[in-house]
Amino acid sequence: MYSYLRHMPFHDLQSYLGALEARGDLRRVAAEVDPVLEITEIATRMLREEGPALLFERVTGSPFPLAINFLASHRRIELVLGQEPAALGEALVGLWEAAQSLSPRRLLAQRRALGGLLAMRLRRVARAPVQDVVEPPDLSSLPVLQCWPGDAGRFITFGLVLTQHPDTGRRNLGVYRLQVRGPDTTGMHWQLQKGGGFHYRVAEEREQPLEVAVVLGGDPGLILAAVAPLPEGIDELLFSGLLRRQPLAMAAARSLRLLVPARAEFILEGEVRPRERAPEGPFGDHFGHYSESAPFPVFHVRLITRRARPVYPAAVVGKPPQEDRYLGEAVQMMLGPLLRVLHPELRGLWAYYEAGFVNFAVAAVAARYPKEALKTAFGLLGMGQFSLTKVLVLVNADVDPRDFRGVLRAIARHFDPTQDFTLLPRTAYDTLDFASFEMELGSKMVLDATTNATAPATPVPSEAAVALALRSLPEALAARLGAWALWEDTLLAVQVDGVGREMLEALVAADLGSVKLVAAVSRDVDVNDQVSLLWGLFTRFDPARDVVFRRSSLRGAWPWHEGPLGIDATWKHGYPAPLEMPEEIVRRVDRRWREYFPTT
Repeated sequence: MYSYLRHMPFHDLQSYLGALEARGDLRRVAAEVDPVLEITEIATRMLREEGPALLFERVTGSPFPLAINFLASHRRIELVLGQEPAALGEALVGLWEAAQSLSPRRLLAQRRALGGLLAMRLRRVARAPVQDVVEPPDLSSLPVLQCWPGDAGRFITFGLVLTQHPDTGRRNLGVYRLQVRGPDTTGMHWQLQKGGGFHYRVAEEREQPLEVAVVLGGDPGLILAAVAPLPEGIDELLFSGLLRRQPLAMAAARSLRLLVPARAEFILEGEVRPRERAPEGPFGDHFGHYSESAPFPVFHVRLITRRARPVYPAAVVGKPPQEDRYLGEAVQMMLGPLLRVLHPELRGLWAYYEAGFVNFAVAAVAARYPKEALKTAFGLLGMGQFSLTKVLVLVNADVDPRDFRGVLRAIARHFDPTQDFTLLPRTAYDTLDFASFEMELGSKMVLDATTNATAPATPVPSEAAVALALRSLPEALAARLGAWALWEDTLLAVQVDGVGREMLEALVAADLGSVKLVAAVSRDVDVNDQVSLLWGLFTRFDPARDVVFRRSSLRGAWPWHEGPLGIDATWKHGYPAPLEMPEEIVRRVDRRWREYFPTT
């Protein structure tokens, strides 16, 4: 762990990259590389090997170097924060509790966190390195990536989009993709629940353009703050001061009424006009599939300011793991402890990167009365970005929500579908979630696996018993069955050719002993690998349409379910394609690997 007191903050991206290089955690690539697909393949391989960050010095078609994977490890994020993210979260909780007690002694014990709070301010400067060069917009000069073959073109993937509320002046900084449409226009992918989109909605209602500054290459503390799903109204720029423990230097934009980060690499200054939409996408997103084309607002760039020798930042999203794993996990560890302020019964909360974060989360609850855990679930599902969670499992306080196998054991002991399954139909969905076939509308489910649940005792199955049930399938179904795996005697995952509904109905009707969950997945999902299984399972089903039980009925208005919970998570007609790199690119990177890394 890095020392909090000795840690020196990074004021810009390049000083941070220099620190990584000094630690042997950054590799320069001198060979010329293509931003169309080739960089994605190189960066993805390096990340999955837990290799260093990369700085591509010669990118085809651009004079600017490109940095990628620079936050793609826990150790790099600890370097930014000067401590583990969880330690920062606990320090903030300690500071809150000390302030509540009005005890000077307790406040003094939290002086490190208090120093971070005092840094939550802006420092206006007259000269900004990011304004060393001011030039007309020409986005074609930037080394913008095309990450996947089915993408609609090149996308700026690590732009920090800065806006202000037209009435209150409150700022928002978020990471939204921008499809490059021409030398001075991009798409603006404001998804559901995004602060910049809320600002635009107010401006649009008044038929006014919204001023926008896109920050490329802020300091790493600013990037982490932009990624964090902070409550609406909390200023990400101020929050970055807490992470950096020094105020953020800001300067007046050249063509906007905004202040912009003075030590960024590039600033794209412009506006988004009311009532203007254009097709955006497809784009290979972090659910591991393409998000399909849809109309989104258009960003018009007025001018570009930049450093004299800037570095362009990029990121790749796709099938897990990718760089967003480390960003998302760090944010959870920093902000998760603060949820105990609102929910004192909450002991832990974890959203799984393997499932794209919003698709699967587990909450550990110290329930003090029957079904308090369900009350906690409803509270969490009403909070900001967490309201988009598709599947939430509740476990006891002694269960680690990060331990998927432990969560399955809790389901085996305590989950009873007759009273512990809650379906919420027709609720808000993540914009990127395609499983319901309706953009931004879908369903959610809550599984209560806490002690207050009273699941009936069932015999423990053996693999032989499950194998017997599979061998007893009708011949037509057996011909479609692929590999299968039994996880903690609780989850039976089977590969199925085609749609899995008929297979599920046959399996949940069979005697599977204590199996509580049956999942049908497609052949591209490895049922023996946790990352692949969670990805394939939780991204490809909508609870209201794709969950089946042995028997379901209504007792009055109370839904009553019996038998294992079956999930049809097979790929279905109408779903977007999963992301795959063309074999030509794979072979090219194989052939050139020693050219990229001659000393490896």
